[in-house]
Parts: sequence; C-alpha cells; structure tokens
Amino acid sequence: MTVDEVAEEVLRDRIFYETSKGGVTLSGGDPLVQHNFSLSLLERCKDEELHTAIETAANCPWNVLAKLLPATDLIMMDIKHLDPNKHREVTGVSNELILENARRLAQTDKPLIIRVPVVPTVNDSPEDIEAIAQFVQSFPNHASQARTPTKDEMRELASKTKKFGIEVRVG
Repeated sequence: MTVDEVAEEVLRDRIFYETSKGGVTLSGGDPLVQHNFSLSLLERCKDEELHTAIETAANCPWNVLAKLLPATDLIMMDIKHLDPNKHREVTGVSNELILENARRLAQTDKPLIIRVPVVPTVNDSPEDIEAIAQFVQSFPNHASQARTPTKDEMRELASKTKKFGIEVRVG
C-alpha cells in the first residue's frame, strides 16, 4: 500500500480517535524497518492533527530512530533482557544498540513506555526484572500517566479468548 492509501484508511476512523482520545500507532514487525514509509505516514497523521505512536524494538542506528521523533508523540519499546549474552541467545541479536537507543530516547522530551515481555525461563526471575527496573528508573520521560489494567479487567479480556480455545493466564 502507498502512504496515501494507508492514510485514507486511517482517516476513516478519525471520529474514533477523537472520541477515545487515541491515535495512530505504527507497530510490528517494526516500523523502523520501513522507516521512510513510517516517517511519511507519521507526518501525514500529524498534518491531520492525530496523536502518533510507534512500537519498536529500537534495534537500529540512532539516526533512523531520531528521524521519526519529530512526527512521533509516544514511543513504546521492549526491553527483553539486560544481559547481552542472554539477549543474543534468545533473540539472535545483542541488546547493546537497543539499550543505547533507550538511553538516548530517555533524554528526549517524548513520552516513553518501556515494556517487558515476560517469558518463563528467559527473563522471569526477580533478578532479571529488577535489573530492567534499575536500568529504566532514572529515565525522566516515562509515560507514568499510563494506567495499568486491573486484574479484573485483565481477567475479563482473557475470558474472551476461551471461546477460541486459547489459554491465557493473568497474574
């Protein structure tokens, strides 16, 4: 699809964005893989006064990520592990560039949400989680106003998957 085609599709839902106070999020794969397309689409959304966000692993040169920042209102990025060897073992790539980009993003004025996909036996030990928390604790631009869903809300969402035979555990 072209940027114009995607923008046309996005703008069909403008009323939803306005009533929900939401916006457009570019996500996975990873929008940085097609950064020129992503930049054009984000700029188009900003021209339409839509809130913009990206979800990224941030495993790219800083100049690629920095290029999208002027057209991005919120960044969500995953940190899977702080140990570079363990990260490489489970993802196939080092985390050095990812962590450096996280540090650089933390120095911008863009709200930043760090997400940790918790995977049993990979990064679910108290030490693993504590290390990540210690790494991000000093980031001044955490989007701390983001509300965490309650367990009841998560259970309700999880119950919707049961009719499809998908097991979801909340806790």
